[in-house]
This record gives sequence, structure tokens and C-alpha cells, in this order.
Amino acid sequence: MEKPLKYYQDHLKKYQSEVHRLYKSMTLLSTLRLLVFLGTGFGIYLFFGHWQLVVPIAAVGIIAFAYLLSKYTDTKAERNFNKALVAINEEEIKIASGDWYDRDKGLQFQDPNHFYSLDIDLFGRGSLFQFINRTTINEGRHKLADALKANAVDGIEARQEAIQELSGKPEWRQFYTATSSLVDIETPAKQIIVWLQNHNVFLPKIMRWLPLSFGVLSVVFFVLTALSIIPNPAFIGYLLFVGLGITGRYLKKINVLALNTDKVRDTFRQYALLLDLIEKESFTSELLKEKQQQIQLEGKKASVIFKAFSKSLDALDNRNNLIGAIFGNGFFLTDIKNAYHIEQWIHQYANTVADWFEVVSFFDAFNTLGNYVYNHPEFVFPKISKDKAIIKAEALGHPLLNKDKRVDSDLTMENEQFFIVTGANMAGKSTFLRTVSLHIVMANMGLPVCAKSSVYSPVKLITSMRTSDSLTDDSSYFFSELTRLKYIVEAIQKEPYFIVLDEILKGTNSTDKAIGSRKFVEKLVASNATGIIATHDLSLCEIEKELDDVKNYYFDAEIINDELHFDYTLKQGVCKNMNASFLLKKMEIV
Repeated sequence: MEKPLKYYQDHLKKYQSEVHRLYKSMTLLSTLRLLVFLGTGFGIYLFFGHWQLVVPIAAVGIIAFAYLLSKYTDTKAERNFNKALVAINEEEIKIASGDWYDRDKGLQFQDPNHFYSLDIDLFGRGSLFQFINRTTINEGRHKLADALKANAVDGIEARQEAIQELSGKPEWRQFYTATSSLVDIETPAKQIIVWLQNHNVFLPKIMRWLPLSFGVLSVVFFVLTALSIIPNPAFIGYLLFVGLGITGRYLKKINVLALNTDKVRDTFRQYALLLDLIEKESFTSELLKEKQQQIQLEGKKASVIFKAFSKSLDALDNRNNLIGAIFGNGFFLTDIKNAYHIEQWIHQYANTVADWFEVVSFFDAFNTLGNYVYNHPEFVFPKISKDKAIIKAEALGHPLLNKDKRVDSDLTMENEQFFIVTGANMAGKSTFLRTVSLHIVMANMGLPVCAKSSVYSPVKLITSMRTSDSLTDDSSYFFSELTRLKYIVEAIQKEPYFIVLDEILKGTNSTDKAIGSRKFVEKLVASNATGIIATHDLSLCEIEKELDDVKNYYFDAEIINDELHFDYTLKQGVCKNMNASFLLKKMEIV
């Protein structure tokens, strides 16, 4: 990880320096604003009796103050962006050091009824999700969780190509993540989409030109009154009340619209920046180009459309100024004009926004996957094959284990083979099952795997490794196990799965367990199933003598100088050394 770590260290220094520089610029701009304010006030006071001088001084002062305020706002936004980049690189350095167990565990995505998610530590403390997740918006987090649980075997090579391309764009990924992290979402994207699609337009088409016409009429009245052509200024007041009357007819519905748009205004402004980043980047993989094309509409860029909508939302928000609201609505029907623009946008794009939001969340999730690839240059993308071998991996290891302590094993497993894995307690059986399971899950996602090389024939995964009783459902541990095994049997009747089992039928006595486990494995093999079962029951290994598709493997343990030693290496055969009694004695339990 030297190359990624050096990148993060170098860019951390770069962005920290930029934050410091921008902070100094903000301080300078604040000082200049104060000086302009004081200077303008002093100039007006000094020449108070000479309006010919006071007016230009005030005008210059207001313009200069407004300019400095605008520069300060832009500089502050740039500083916040660079602070986000600093946080990203600090987080990567922290994770690289092994400190990542306080990150989001993704527990809300855990599903005991899923094909495998509960069994192989996809979510929770020390999980794959906790380790790789870099998403910053809720929809992106959901999309990443969905990808981990998808069990999809189609389109793997397209995903590999897209993820590999994103891995080679660390700066773009960080810019996207930093921009995305600044999105302050008050309303979830799903609620925004539902609101847009269900909004009923209430302003008639006449409002397309009425505010402009009324505004022109107001200006004409002002000019004629100023020229004394209209002798009675009261006509201006009458016009004001007419304008307020027209606006008042729709005021209640405009208020509701303003309330809804106020909750989404910042979201659309920030999403416009994210869409702009996607549009401007050059992609070569088909999947990324397809997503890029998804945000093009009739020659218009989604970012431009979002920016236009954001401006309309800002314009409607300005109605909160009481004086502006009274005179703006009275003479120019501003609320109606702004509300009409918003409604027309909603009418035109309501059914397209979901696609644009999906693209934003897609890149949020896939940037996480690209980041994972970048952080692990030693991992390999499996070569997708239709050969007989489901997995043919050299030096296969668990991707979350420390590479300096991890013990890798070679694995070749052909279609319709079933492995029975025995071994002493703590020898590595369960870790091996999760290693193989993660190879399948990650390969299906399009991710590289922890191996020196891998050839993989795509297959869906199904497991039974962790079962619990349920007081809520009034089900015993044993019944839960049987329910899970029935679920597996029914699933493999519909399509092929790679089955991973760990010490099944633990909820019954030893004799019953041995008989039941043997019959279950025989049924799976008769169904041409492929998979692995780990067990302490050595009698189960007798099946190898009867069925050619069953192979025995084991993890060994040795007692050397009254100490237990494991080599964590997968070997062919049956385990001879068990260690439960030794451990009981060693820990002075018996």
C-alpha cells in the first residue's frame, strides 16, 4: 500500500496548505470589508451637507462592500471544499493504519433472511461494508449495500472495467466525494421524487405572460405619474392592490410550494455541482459512459437544468423579505412569476429527476469500489471464465486480514464438487468459509479478490453459518436451522448456487446430527450442488469413499512444548488432531 499511502500523505499536506492560504484570504477580505464600511461611513459623515459627493461615496462604498462580500463567500466555499479533501485523506491514512472500527457499520442493511449477508460479515463491526464504505449520501450508501447483497452474476466484466477505470482517477474521486460530503440534505431523494411526481400544477398558462405584462404596466404608470401625465398618484396605490389581489388568489398554494422548495433548494444546488463533475469527466468504460449519457436530455446537460431550477428556487425564497414581497407582488407579481417557472420545470422534468439522482448515487457507490481497488493494488480481478472450475485461485486469502499475518491457500473447486472441511477449534475453518464466500461476492460485484491469481466461473452464493432462535417468532434454534436448510434446498431447485455450510444441525444430539448432516450432504450432492461444509464430525468424511464429487480437506493443529500451534493452511485429507480437551485443560476449566 506504499503508493496509495504516499498519495494520501502528499495530498493531505497540499490541501492543508490550501486551507491555510484560504483562511488568510478570508481574514484579509473581512478586514477590507470592515475598512470599506468604516471609510464609506466616514466619507458620508465628512461630506454630509454635499449630496453631490455623498451619493458617489455611498455608491462606490456599497459596490465595493458587495464585491468583497461575494469574494469572501466564494473563498469560504473553496475553503470548505479543501477542508473536506483534508478530511478524506486523513481518513484514508487512518484506515491504512488499521484504525477503522469506529466507522459506520451499516447495521440497518443486515438481513438474516438474505442469501448470505448475515453469515459472512458483510455488515457490522469489522465488516466488509465498514472497511470499504466511502459513500457520503444516503442513496449512495443504500446503493453500495444493494451491490454487496445483489448476488448478480451478469455484467461482471462491465463492472470490473468501470471500477478499474474509477480506481485510476483518485483526484476526481476525491473531488466528487468532497463535493458530495458538502450536500446538506434535509429531504431524502425518494421523498423529493415523490413530491415532484405528485405535484399538481395550479397556475394557469396565462401566468406565462401576465407577470411580465403587469410589470410593464406598473413601470408605465410610474413614468406617467412622474411626468405628471397621470395627475393622481393614488392610481399607483390602486395598481398595488390589484397586483396583491391577483397574487392573493394563489397565495396559499404558493406558500405550500415555497415550503416544499425550501427543503430541497440546497440539495439541487449541490447536485448540480456533482452532475457537472460527471459531465466534464472523460470515461472510456461502457458502464460509465452509459451513466454519463443518462444525464443528457435533448442536448441539455442535467447540471445546467439543475442550476436553472436552483435559481428559480432561490428567487422564490426571496419572498421572505416583507417589503420586497409587498411591492414585488403588488407591481410585478413576482411570486406568481417564480412559482410558474418552478411549476413548469416540475412539469417538464419530474419524471427524469429520478434518473439523475440515481446517477449521482451510482457514482457515490462506485467511487467507493474504485477507492477500494486503488488502496489494494496487490489484489487481482478474477478472470471470468465458463470453464468447469468454479474457482481456481492461487494464494487466496481473506481481504480484511493483515497481509503480514494472513495465511493464504490455493483453491481449485470444480462445478458440482462438494468439499467437507474438518479441523480443530480455531484452526481456520470458519475464516476459510468466509474467504471463499467473499471471493464469490466480491467477484460478482466486479471487485478484485485477495489472491495472487484467480479464474472464476460466476455463481450465486447461499450460506448457512449463523442461525439463532427467535422469541418474537416463537421458533427454537433447531427449527431456525431447519428453516434455513429448507430455504437452501428450495433455492437450488430453481438455479445453481454455491453453498457454504458451517457445522449444521448444531441444535440436536450428536448421533442425530451425524445422521442428519450425512443425509443432507448426500441430498445436495445428488442435486448436483456445489459447495463446502465445515464440520467437527469426522464420520461425515466417509462420504468421500462413496461419492466421487465429495472431497475431504482439513486445517491442522499441533501441540508443541505444551502449546497449541496452527499453520492455517488448507490440506487435502481428514483432520486427525482435535483440541477441545487440551484447551479446556490449558485454560484450567477442567
